Amino acid sequence: MERAQQKQLVEALIVAGGEPVSAARLAEIVPGLEASEVAGIVAELTREYEEQGRALEICEVAGGYQLRTSASVAPYLRALHRERALRLTRAALETLAVIAYRQPVTRAEVEHVRGVDAGPVLKSLVDRKLVRIAGHREVPGRPLVYATTKRFLEVFGLLKLDDLPTLREVEELLPPPESAAAVTPLDADTADAIESAPPPGELH
Repeated sequence: MERAQQKQLVEALIVAGGEPVSAARLAEIVPGLEASEVAGIVAELTREYEEQGRALEICEVAGGYQLRTSASVAPYLRALHRERALRLTRAALETLAVIAYRQPVTRAEVEHVRGVDAGPVLKSLVDRKLVRIAGHREVPGRPLVYATTKRFLEVFGLLKLDDLPTLREVEELLPPPESAAAVTPLDADTADAIESAPPPGELH
């Protein structure tokens, strides 16, 4: 199959995929395409989108490629759908941070770091598909352990967990409380607690 046809198919699969489509999966479907060639094809599509002034872009997130609208048109999309952006309370953000940086963790481990009951917030994060139940800790009582999801990577625009910024970098990126539109920054004590918490036990 010619390169132009492969590029057309890659674009179609990414558009139709909805969720991020991995290079390996694209290579399985497109005849003659190697996974190592996918990045080059995506780069070509990206250049074409930019040259044409398209309102779309292909992003590499959550281990795959996903078609998204560009940030420049976001205000107009919000006006069209009139939906509120994902908002996280301070409690939800702090709980999510503990899970993201220390996963897999039990509810008790989250509560030890935050110092408050984490049950309702954990349920909310699971319901939003930002957090999942990842198994049990092999200790007496076999408590559930929690980890972040692929949806978490999508929402925060991350390719993999290794791309998480440091907690100090998160503080610098977030807007001040009076202008925060989506989340409330971590307080210093919570950030320190997350960073200094001992590593969790082995997951089985």
